[in-house]
Amino acid sequence: MLELKHIKKYFYVGDSVTKALDDVSVSFRPKEFVAILGPSGSGKTTMLNGIGGLDIYDSGDLIIKGKSTKDFSEADWDAYRNNSVGFIFQSYNIIGHLSILDNVEMGMTLSGVPNNEKKEKAIKALERVGLGPHMNKKPNQLSGGQMQRVAIARAIANDPEILLCDEPTGALDTETSVQIMELIKELSQERLVIMVTHNPALAKEYADRIINFADGKIQDDSNPYSEDTDKDNFELKKTKMTFWTALKLSYTNIKTKKARTFLTAFASSIGIISIAIVLALSSGFQKQIDKTQSNTLAQFPITISQIASNQTAPKNNDKKLTKAKKTKVTAKLSQADKATHINKITKKYMNYIDNINPELSKTVTYTYSTGMNILSENNGKIKTATFSNTDTSKGANSASAMSSAMATSTGIGGSVYPSGKSGQAFLKKHYKVVSGSMPASANDIVLIVDSDNSTNINALKNIGLTVKDGQKLDFNKLVGKEFKVVNNNDYYKKLPTGTFLPNSADSKLYDNSSNKTLKISGILRVKSKSSENILASGIAYSDQLTKNIINDNKNSDIVAAQKGSSTNVLTGANVEDATTKATLINYLGGSTTPSSIMIYPNNFKNKDKILKYLDKYNNGKKKADKIVYTDMAGSVSNLTGGLMDAITYVLVAFAGISLVTSMIMISIITYTSVLERTKEIGILKALGARKKDITRVFDAETTILGVASGVLGVVIAYLATIPINAVLKSMTDLTNVAQLNPIHAIILIVVSTVLTVLGGHIPARMAAKKDAATALRSE
Repeated sequence: MLELKHIKKYFYVGDSVTKALDDVSVSFRPKEFVAILGPSGSGKTTMLNGIGGLDIYDSGDLIIKGKSTKDFSEADWDAYRNNSVGFIFQSYNIIGHLSILDNVEMGMTLSGVPNNEKKEKAIKALERVGLGPHMNKKPNQLSGGQMQRVAIARAIANDPEILLCDEPTGALDTETSVQIMELIKELSQERLVIMVTHNPALAKEYADRIINFADGKIQDDSNPYSEDTDKDNFELKKTKMTFWTALKLSYTNIKTKKARTFLTAFASSIGIISIAIVLALSSGFQKQIDKTQSNTLAQFPITISQIASNQTAPKNNDKKLTKAKKTKVTAKLSQADKATHINKITKKYMNYIDNINPELSKTVTYTYSTGMNILSENNGKIKTATFSNTDTSKGANSASAMSSAMATSTGIGGSVYPSGKSGQAFLKKHYKVVSGSMPASANDIVLIVDSDNSTNINALKNIGLTVKDGQKLDFNKLVGKEFKVVNNNDYYKKLPTGTFLPNSADSKLYDNSSNKTLKISGILRVKSKSSENILASGIAYSDQLTKNIINDNKNSDIVAAQKGSSTNVLTGANVEDATTKATLINYLGGSTTPSSIMIYPNNFKNKDKILKYLDKYNNGKKKADKIVYTDMAGSVSNLTGGLMDAITYVLVAFAGISLVTSMIMISIITYTSVLERTKEIGILKALGARKKDITRVFDAETTILGVASGVLGVVIAYLATIPINAVLKSMTDLTNVAQLNPIHAIILIVVSTVLTVLGGHIPARMAAKKDAATALRSE
C-alpha cells in the first residue's frame, strides 16, 4: 500500500542542520493501525507530514500502490492529499466561519464531487461519528470532543485510503480520548491508519503495530512489512475548486466580520462616491448646457448674409517701422474691412439651401430688405406705418427719412419667421397663443410679447397706435387690427422731374381695391425665458409675405425707373456705386435675392452636419465665389463644451487619487486577512487545495469587497444627488442638475471591482505560496 525508501528530510537554520528524517525506510499494509511513538523533536510528525504530502522529502522515494512520487508536481501532491489522505489533527483545525456540515464537505468540494452526493456523504460521515443532530451548528457551539469528531468526519467523508492522526487525543480528557480511540480503531478496519502519539498506553491498547522513532530514525518496528512494488495501481484525481465555491467560502468568512467588512467597503467606496458625484454633476450640467445650446440655436441660427464677416481674415503681421515708414502715412484696410466678404447669393444657391435634408433642418427663414408700403387706420385717421421697433416718428413721411430707411433697412422692421408648416411648428415650439390664433396665411401677422406680456412701445407706435410707456392695452384692441399694403404703382406718383414721391396717406389710398389686407391674427407669448430673443417683441410676419410683396412690385414703374437711372429716383441724388443702387432696388421690391438666410437645425447635433453641407458647396470654388456663414451658436458651444470637459477631467483625476488609495488599502486589508487566516490556508492545503484555489479564495473575497464598495459608493452618490439638487435649486434655480447615468454607475462598479481585485491579488498570491505544514502550526 505505502512504502518509504531511504527518505531524508533536513532543516537548515544558519550553519546548523536538523536531520528530521535520516534515511527512513518502512512499508505499511493497506489495512492496519500503526502507532508511531517517540519523544518531541524526534521527527515523527515530519514523517507523518511527509506521508501526507505536506512536507516534501529531500531525497529517497515515497511509493504509493507501486507508484513513485519522485516526479510529483505540486498539483499531484494536492490531488494525492485530497483523494487518498485524511488528516486528524490535535488542534482539530476546523474552519470557524463554516458550519459543521460545510467543514465536512470541504474536501469533497475541492475534488468537485456533485452537490447531492457531497451532502449525502457528509451527513453519513457525521452520523457515523455521532454528530448527526449537530450538523448545522458552528464550531464554536461544540465541545472539544465533538470538534475532534468533526475532524474525523471530514477526514473520512471522501473515503481516503490513508488516515493520518497527529496526537488526536492530545487536547481531550480521558473519557473522550477513549471514545475517539475506539472510533479510530474501528476506522482502521477499513483503511491504513497511522497515528503519532506520546502516549505508549494508548498505542499498546489500540494499535496493531508500534514503531518507535528517535533522532529521525526508526528504532524498532513491532510488526514489519515488506511491500510489493512491482505493480503501479495508483490513480490521481485532480482537484477543481470553482470560483463560485471560492465566492461562497469567502462570503461566509466575510459574514462573520460584518462591521469590519462594512467599514472596509465604505472606505473603499469613497473614491467611487467622489467620481460618481462628479460624473452626475457633469452629466447634469452638460444636459443643462445642451438645453441652453438648443435654445441658443434658435436665437443664433446659422446665418448667411449678403455682407458677411470672414472669421479667418489675415492677422496683422506688421514688422517694426522702417525708416521710410517713420516719415510717411500708409493707407491701409482695417482688419474689419479685410474680413468683409460679399456673398453672391444666387438662385442656384437658394435651391441648394432648399435641398437641405429635413431631418437636419425643417426651418429656414429668408429675409429681404424690401420696404412695405403700409397704411394704418386709427380713429378714422390714415397713417403710414412700419413694422419696425425703432422710433420712426420724426419725419416718417419725408423723402429724406425714406432715403435713410432704404440705406439702413431700419424702415423695414419686424421679425420674420419661416412660411408654411415649418413656420407653424417653429411658432408652436417657442410661443403660445394668449389671444386670437396662430397665423393661417401669409397675410396674417402676429404681435410677439415677452413673458410678462410686454412688447416694444415703438412697434405699437409705428403701426399707428397712440401709447405711453407703461400703458396697458386690451387684447381685443390689437387682435383683428388691419393694415393695408399698397403696391408701388398706387403708392408712388411720378413727378415731371422724373423723380417719384409717395401719394398722400388718405382714405382713397387706404381703400384701394388692389391693396393687400393684413391682420393681427393673434398675440403670442414666449414659452420660456430662453425663447425671449428668438423673435423680437413687436410685429412678426411670414417671409412669404415679403416674397408676395416683391412679386407685386418687381415690375413696377419705380423699380424700372431705378434700374435704368444713375440717380436716386426718390431724392434725385447721384448713385455713387453699384452697391448703393442694388440697395435702392432691393428696398423698392425689385430684387428676389434675400438679404439673409437663417437656418435653424432641428437639434444641436445636426448643426455640424448642416455646416458640412454648406462647406460642401464651397469645395473647389474661388474665394470670391464662396458663401461665408456665421455660426454664433458654434462659438458658444466650443467655449462651454470644452470648459465643461476640462473641469470634468480635472475633478475625475482628483477623485481618481482616492480610488488608488482605496486600492492600496484593499491590499493591506487582504494581507491582514491572509495573516488572520493562515491556519485556514494550511487546512485547505491539507485537504488538497491547489495554489490557484487558495489564490481564488482571496480573489473571491476582494471581488465581494469590490462589488460591495462599488454598489455602496453608487448608492451613496445617488442619495447625495438629492440634497445636492436641493442646494443647486436654491442657489441657481436649476432643477435636477445632478443626474447619475445608470451606465456610469455600472462602469464604476466594474472599475471598483477590478481595482479591488488587482489590489488584493498580490497578497492572495502570497497566501497561495505559504507552506502547508508551517501554516497549520500557526495560531
